[in-house]
Amino acid sequence: MRSVEARHGSARRVWVLDRGMVNEENLEFIRQRGGSYLVGTPRSMLRQYESELTQSGWTAVYEDMEVKLVASPGGGETFVLCRSTSRAEKEKAMHERFSKRIEEGLATLAKRLATTRHRPDRTRVGMQIGRLMGKNSRAASKYEVTLIDDPDRPGHLRLHWRCRPEWTDWAILSEGAYLLRTNLAGRQPQELWKTYMQLTDAEAAFRTLKSELRLRPMFHQIQRRIHAHVLVAFIAYAMTKTLQKWMENSGLGSGFRTVQEEFARIKCCEVILPTSTGRELQLRCITRPDEAQRILLKRLKIEIPSRMGRPQWRKMLETGAKCSPNF
Repeated sequence: MRSVEARHGSARRVWVLDRGMVNEENLEFIRQRGGSYLVGTPRSMLRQYESELTQSGWTAVYEDMEVKLVASPGGGETFVLCRSTSRAEKEKAMHERFSKRIEEGLATLAKRLATTRHRPDRTRVGMQIGRLMGKNSRAASKYEVTLIDDPDRPGHLRLHWRCRPEWTDWAILSEGAYLLRTNLAGRQPQELWKTYMQLTDAEAAFRTLKSELRLRPMFHQIQRRIHAHVLVAFIAYAMTKTLQKWMENSGLGSGFRTVQEEFARIKCCEVILPTSTGRELQLRCITRPDEAQRILLKRLKIEIPSRMGRPQWRKMLETGAKCSPNF
Protein backbone atom coordinates (compact mmCIF):
# COMPACT_ATOMS: atom_id res chain seq x y z
CA MET A 1 0.00 0.00 0.00
CA ARG A 2 2.80 2.43 0.84
CA SER A 3 4.48 1.72 -2.50
CA VAL A 4 1.29 2.30 -4.50
CA GLU A 5 0.40 5.44 -2.57
CA ALA A 6 3.93 6.84 -2.96
CA ARG A 7 3.72 6.39 -6.73
CA HIS A 8 0.06 7.18 -7.44
CA GLY A 9 -1.03 9.22 -4.44
CA SER A 10 -3.31 8.40 -1.53
CA ALA A 11 -6.57 8.76 -3.45
CA ARG A 12 -9.49 6.78 -2.11
CA ARG A 13 -9.33 3.33 -3.68
CA VAL A 14 -10.70 -0.14 -3.00
CA TRP A 15 -8.12 -2.84 -2.31
CA VAL A 16 -9.27 -6.15 -3.81
CA LEU A 17 -7.38 -9.15 -2.43
CA ASP A 18 -7.78 -12.90 -2.77
CA ARG A 19 -8.13 -14.96 0.39
CA GLY A 20 -4.46 -16.01 0.35
CA MET A 21 -3.47 -12.46 1.39
CA VAL A 22 -6.29 -11.91 3.86
CA ASN A 23 -5.69 -11.91 7.61
CA GLU A 24 -6.87 -9.67 10.43
CA GLU A 25 -3.52 -7.88 10.63
CA ASN A 26 -3.67 -6.83 6.97
CA LEU A 27 -7.31 -5.76 7.19
CA GLU A 28 -6.64 -3.74 10.34
CA PHE A 29 -3.70 -2.06 8.57
CA ILE A 30 -6.03 -0.98 5.74
CA ARG A 31 -8.68 0.25 8.18
CA GLN A 32 -6.17 2.30 10.17
CA ARG A 33 -5.09 4.08 6.99
CA GLY A 34 -8.70 4.86 6.12
CA GLY A 35 -8.74 2.45 3.19
CA SER A 36 -11.51 0.30 1.76
CA TYR A 37 -11.19 -3.38 0.96
CA LEU A 38 -13.10 -6.14 -0.79
CA VAL A 39 -11.60 -9.54 -0.11
CA GLY A 40 -12.22 -13.25 -0.35
CA THR A 41 -12.55 -15.23 2.86
CA PRO A 42 -11.22 -18.61 4.01
CA ARG A 43 -13.48 -21.49 3.09
CA SER A 44 -13.95 -22.32 6.77
CA MET A 45 -15.82 -19.03 7.28
CA LEU A 46 -18.56 -20.24 4.93
CA ARG A 47 -19.67 -22.64 7.67
CA GLN A 48 -21.11 -19.72 9.63
CA TYR A 49 -23.64 -19.16 6.84
CA GLU A 50 -24.75 -22.75 6.31
CA SER A 51 -28.40 -21.89 6.95
CA GLU A 52 -28.26 -18.98 4.45
CA LEU A 53 -27.36 -21.37 1.63
CA THR A 54 -30.81 -22.97 1.81
CA GLN A 55 -32.83 -19.78 2.30
CA SER A 56 -34.24 -17.34 -0.25
CA GLY A 57 -33.14 -13.78 -0.98
CA TRP A 58 -30.69 -14.47 -3.81
CA THR A 59 -30.20 -11.96 -6.62
CA ALA A 60 -29.20 -13.21 -10.08
CA VAL A 61 -26.17 -11.54 -11.62
CA TYR A 62 -25.86 -13.82 -14.63
CA GLU A 63 -27.65 -16.97 -15.73
CA ASP A 64 -25.57 -19.24 -13.47
CA MET A 65 -24.47 -16.71 -10.82
CA GLU A 66 -26.40 -15.40 -7.81
CA VAL A 67 -25.47 -13.34 -4.75
CA LYS A 68 -27.00 -11.99 -1.55
CA LEU A 69 -26.03 -9.88 1.45
CA VAL A 70 -25.74 -11.67 4.79
CA ALA A 71 -25.31 -10.38 8.32
CA SER A 72 -21.79 -9.65 9.53
CA PRO A 73 -20.73 -11.85 12.49
CA GLY A 74 -19.27 -8.90 14.41
CA GLY A 75 -20.99 -5.97 12.72
CA GLY A 76 -19.33 -3.08 10.94
CA GLU A 77 -18.65 -5.02 7.74
CA THR A 78 -20.62 -6.33 4.79
CA PHE A 79 -20.55 -9.98 3.73
CA VAL A 80 -21.66 -11.19 0.31
CA LEU A 81 -22.61 -14.81 -0.21
CA CYS A 82 -22.00 -15.94 -3.80
CA ARG A 83 -23.04 -19.12 -5.59
CA SER A 84 -22.20 -20.27 -9.11
CA THR A 85 -23.68 -23.27 -10.93
CA SER A 86 -20.66 -23.74 -13.19
CA ARG A 87 -18.30 -23.46 -10.22
CA ALA A 88 -20.39 -26.04 -8.34
CA GLU A 89 -20.06 -28.50 -11.23
CA LYS A 90 -16.30 -27.92 -11.33
CA GLU A 91 -15.88 -28.45 -7.57
CA LYS A 92 -18.08 -31.55 -7.69
CA ALA A 93 -15.88 -33.05 -10.41
CA MET A 94 -12.78 -32.22 -8.37
CA HIS A 95 -14.20 -33.88 -5.26
CA GLU A 96 -15.11 -36.98 -7.22
CA ARG A 97 -11.65 -37.16 -8.82
CA PHE A 98 -9.81 -36.77 -5.51
CA SER A 99 -12.14 -39.20 -3.75
CA LYS A 100 -11.48 -41.82 -6.40
CA ARG A 101 -7.72 -41.39 -6.03
CA ILE A 102 -7.91 -41.72 -2.24
CA GLU A 103 -10.11 -44.80 -2.34
CA GLU A 104 -7.92 -46.49 -4.93
CA GLY A 105 -4.81 -45.66 -2.90
CA LEU A 106 -6.32 -46.92 0.35
CA ALA A 107 -7.56 -50.12 -1.34
CA THR A 108 -4.09 -50.80 -2.75
CA LEU A 109 -2.45 -50.18 0.63
CA ALA A 110 -4.98 -52.37 2.45
CA LYS A 111 -4.39 -55.21 0.00
CA ARG A 112 -0.65 -54.91 0.40
CA LEU A 113 -0.92 -55.02 4.19
CA ALA A 114 -3.17 -58.08 3.98
CA THR A 115 -0.83 -60.07 1.74
CA THR A 116 2.66 -59.05 2.79
CA ARG A 117 4.84 -61.56 4.59
CA HIS A 118 6.96 -58.94 6.27
CA ARG A 119 5.89 -57.10 9.35
CA PRO A 120 5.08 -53.54 8.30
CA ASP A 121 6.33 -50.49 10.14
CA ARG A 122 3.37 -48.56 11.56
CA THR A 123 5.14 -45.21 11.20
CA ARG A 124 5.98 -45.75 7.55
CA VAL A 125 2.45 -46.88 6.76
CA GLY A 126 1.10 -43.79 8.51
CA MET A 127 3.39 -41.60 6.42
CA GLN A 128 2.13 -43.28 3.23
CA ILE A 129 -1.44 -42.52 4.26
CA GLY A 130 -0.47 -38.92 5.04
CA ARG A 131 1.15 -38.46 1.62
CA LEU A 132 -1.93 -39.88 -0.10
CA MET A 133 -4.20 -37.50 1.78
CA GLY A 134 -1.85 -34.57 1.17
CA LYS A 135 -1.86 -35.10 -2.58
CA ASN A 136 -5.67 -35.16 -2.56
CA SER A 137 -6.36 -32.69 0.22
CA ARG A 138 -9.62 -31.39 -1.29
CA ALA A 139 -11.31 -34.67 -0.33
CA ALA A 140 -9.08 -35.83 2.53
CA SER A 141 -11.55 -34.78 5.25
CA LYS A 142 -14.16 -37.04 3.69
CA TYR A 143 -12.46 -40.15 5.09
CA GLU A 144 -11.83 -41.47 8.56
CA VAL A 145 -8.85 -43.82 8.32
CA THR A 146 -7.88 -46.25 11.09
CA LEU A 147 -4.77 -48.42 11.29
CA ILE A 148 -5.18 -51.34 13.74
CA ASP A 149 -3.35 -54.51 14.66
CA ASP A 150 -4.45 -57.54 12.64
CA PRO A 151 -5.96 -60.04 15.12
CA ASP A 152 -5.46 -62.93 12.69
CA ARG A 153 -1.81 -62.13 11.97
CA PRO A 154 0.18 -61.02 15.03
CA GLY A 155 2.62 -58.24 14.22
CA HIS A 156 0.73 -57.22 11.08
CA LEU A 157 -1.58 -54.29 10.44
CA ARG A 158 -5.06 -53.90 9.04
CA LEU A 159 -6.42 -50.78 7.37
CA HIS A 160 -10.01 -49.58 7.79
CA TRP A 161 -11.66 -46.47 6.45
CA ARG A 162 -15.13 -45.03 6.13
CA CYS A 163 -16.73 -42.02 4.48
CA ARG A 164 -17.99 -39.31 6.78
CA PRO A 165 -21.61 -38.56 5.71
CA GLU A 166 -21.53 -35.10 7.29
CA TRP A 167 -18.64 -34.14 4.96
CA THR A 168 -20.62 -35.30 1.92
CA ASP A 169 -23.71 -33.38 3.00
CA TRP A 170 -21.72 -30.19 3.49
CA ALA A 171 -19.89 -30.64 0.17
CA ILE A 172 -23.18 -30.97 -1.73
CA LEU A 173 -24.55 -27.86 -0.01
CA SER A 174 -21.46 -25.66 -0.33
CA GLU A 175 -20.12 -26.61 -3.77
CA GLY A 176 -19.95 -23.49 -5.92
CA ALA A 177 -20.43 -21.13 -2.94
CA TYR A 178 -17.95 -18.61 -1.53
CA LEU A 179 -17.98 -15.56 0.70
CA LEU A 180 -16.76 -11.99 0.16
CA ARG A 181 -16.01 -9.48 2.88
CA THR A 182 -15.81 -5.67 2.68
CA ASN A 183 -15.95 -2.51 4.77
CA LEU A 184 -17.75 -0.67 1.97
CA ALA A 185 -21.28 0.40 2.90
CA GLY A 186 -24.36 1.05 0.82
CA ARG A 187 -23.33 -1.15 -2.12
CA GLN A 188 -25.55 -3.72 -3.80
CA PRO A 189 -24.32 -7.35 -3.71
CA GLN A 190 -24.14 -7.65 -7.49
CA GLU A 191 -22.05 -4.45 -7.66
CA LEU A 192 -19.61 -5.80 -5.04
CA TRP A 193 -19.34 -9.13 -6.86
CA LYS A 194 -18.55 -7.44 -10.19
CA THR A 195 -15.88 -5.35 -8.48
CA TYR A 196 -14.28 -8.46 -6.98
CA MET A 197 -14.34 -10.19 -10.37
CA GLN A 198 -11.87 -7.60 -11.67
CA LEU A 199 -9.26 -9.50 -9.66
CA THR A 200 -10.17 -12.68 -11.55
CA ASP A 201 -9.87 -10.79 -14.85
CA ALA A 202 -6.36 -9.59 -13.94
CA GLU A 203 -5.34 -13.14 -12.99
CA ALA A 204 -6.81 -14.40 -16.28
CA ALA A 205 -4.53 -12.00 -18.18
CA PHE A 206 -1.49 -13.62 -16.56
CA ARG A 207 -2.89 -17.08 -17.29
CA THR A 208 -3.30 -16.08 -20.94
CA LEU A 209 0.42 -15.39 -21.08
CA LYS A 210 1.18 -18.80 -19.59
CA SER A 211 -1.21 -20.87 -21.70
CA GLU A 212 -2.24 -19.27 -25.00
CA LEU A 213 1.15 -17.57 -25.48
CA ARG A 214 3.02 -20.58 -24.03
CA LEU A 215 5.30 -18.52 -21.78
CA ARG A 216 5.65 -21.03 -18.96
CA PRO A 217 7.43 -21.86 -16.85
CA MET A 218 8.69 -18.40 -15.91
CA PHE A 219 11.57 -18.00 -13.48
CA HIS A 220 12.55 -14.34 -13.73
CA GLN A 221 15.94 -13.49 -12.23
CA ILE A 222 16.45 -10.03 -13.79
CA GLN A 223 14.43 -6.98 -12.77
CA ARG A 224 13.87 -5.74 -16.34
CA ARG A 225 12.37 -9.11 -17.31
CA ILE A 226 9.94 -8.88 -14.42
CA HIS A 227 8.94 -5.41 -15.59
CA ALA A 228 8.52 -6.71 -19.16
CA HIS A 229 6.34 -9.57 -17.93
CA VAL A 230 4.09 -7.19 -16.00
CA LEU A 231 3.89 -4.83 -19.00
CA VAL A 232 2.82 -7.56 -21.43
CA ALA A 233 0.31 -8.90 -18.88
CA PHE A 234 -1.13 -5.40 -18.47
CA ILE A 235 -1.45 -5.01 -22.25
CA ALA A 236 -3.24 -8.38 -22.43
CA TYR A 237 -5.57 -7.27 -19.64
CA ALA A 238 -6.26 -3.92 -21.35
CA MET A 239 -7.06 -5.70 -24.63
CA THR A 240 -9.38 -8.09 -22.81
CA LYS A 241 -11.31 -5.24 -21.16
CA THR A 242 -11.49 -3.40 -24.50
CA LEU A 243 -12.99 -6.48 -26.17
CA GLN A 244 -15.48 -6.87 -23.31
CA LYS A 245 -16.66 -3.26 -23.65
CA TRP A 246 -16.82 -3.69 -27.42
CA MET A 247 -19.01 -6.76 -26.96
CA GLU A 248 -21.26 -5.07 -24.39
CA ASN A 249 -21.83 -2.13 -26.73
CA SER A 250 -22.76 -4.61 -29.48
CA GLY A 251 -25.21 -6.53 -27.27
CA LEU A 252 -23.02 -9.64 -27.07
CA GLY A 253 -22.57 -9.73 -23.29
CA SER A 254 -19.10 -9.86 -21.74
CA GLY A 255 -18.04 -13.50 -22.26
CA PHE A 256 -15.02 -12.68 -24.39
CA ARG A 257 -13.73 -16.28 -24.27
CA THR A 258 -16.40 -17.42 -26.73
CA VAL A 259 -15.53 -14.67 -29.21
CA GLN A 260 -11.82 -15.33 -28.70
CA GLU A 261 -12.25 -19.03 -29.46
CA GLU A 262 -14.35 -18.31 -32.56
CA PHE A 263 -11.89 -15.78 -33.98
CA ALA A 264 -8.91 -18.01 -33.14
CA ARG A 265 -10.08 -20.30 -35.95
CA ILE A 266 -9.59 -17.52 -38.51
CA LYS A 267 -6.09 -18.09 -39.85
CA CYS A 268 -3.59 -16.18 -41.91
CA CYS A 269 -1.97 -18.52 -44.44
CA GLU A 270 1.16 -17.92 -46.45
CA VAL A 271 0.80 -19.06 -50.05
CA ILE A 272 3.90 -19.47 -52.26
CA LEU A 273 3.29 -19.64 -56.02
CA PRO A 274 6.14 -20.57 -58.41
CA THR A 275 6.30 -18.75 -61.73
CA SER A 276 8.05 -19.32 -65.06
CA THR A 277 10.20 -16.19 -64.52
CA GLY A 278 12.46 -17.81 -61.91
CA ARG A 279 10.73 -16.03 -59.05
CA GLU A 280 8.08 -16.98 -56.52
CA LEU A 281 5.02 -14.95 -55.57
CA GLN A 282 4.28 -14.81 -51.85
CA LEU A 283 0.71 -14.07 -50.73
CA ARG A 284 -0.73 -13.81 -47.22
CA CYS A 285 -4.36 -14.89 -47.38
CA ILE A 286 -7.06 -14.87 -44.68
CA THR A 287 -9.33 -17.90 -44.37
CA ARG A 288 -12.99 -17.28 -45.06
CA PRO A 289 -15.12 -16.89 -41.88
CA ASP A 290 -17.84 -19.46 -41.35
CA GLU A 291 -21.46 -18.55 -40.57
CA ALA A 292 -20.98 -18.10 -36.80
CA GLN A 293 -17.87 -15.99 -37.33
CA ARG A 294 -19.61 -13.82 -39.93
CA ILE A 295 -22.44 -13.09 -37.47
CA LEU A 296 -19.99 -12.04 -34.74
CA LEU A 297 -17.99 -9.89 -37.15
CA LYS A 298 -21.15 -8.18 -38.33
CA ARG A 299 -22.35 -7.49 -34.78
CA LEU A 300 -18.95 -6.06 -33.86
CA LYS A 301 -18.83 -4.11 -37.15
CA ILE A 302 -15.51 -5.64 -38.12
CA GLU A 303 -14.45 -6.17 -41.72
CA ILE A 304 -11.48 -8.43 -42.34
CA PRO A 305 -9.58 -8.40 -45.63
CA SER A 306 -9.09 -11.42 -47.83
CA ARG A 307 -5.35 -10.74 -47.89
CA MET A 308 -2.79 -9.05 -45.68
CA GLY A 309 -0.29 -6.67 -47.25
CA ARG A 310 0.81 -6.65 -50.85
CA PRO A 311 2.06 -9.67 -52.82
CA GLN A 312 5.82 -10.06 -52.53
CA TRP A 313 8.23 -11.35 -55.17
CA ARG A 314 11.17 -13.45 -54.06
CA LYS A 315 13.81 -15.57 -55.70
CA MET A 316 12.76 -19.16 -56.31
CA LEU A 317 14.77 -21.85 -54.57
CA GLU A 318 16.37 -24.48 -56.80
CA THR A 319 14.39 -27.53 -55.72
CA GLY A 320 14.22 -29.28 -59.07
CA ALA A 321 10.46 -28.75 -59.29
CA LYS A 322 9.04 -27.55 -62.58
CA CYS A 323 7.19 -24.24 -62.72
CA SER A 324 3.62 -24.11 -63.89
CA PRO A 325 3.62 -22.96 -67.57
CA ASN A 326 0.12 -21.50 -67.24
CA PHE A 327 0.95 -18.84 -64.65
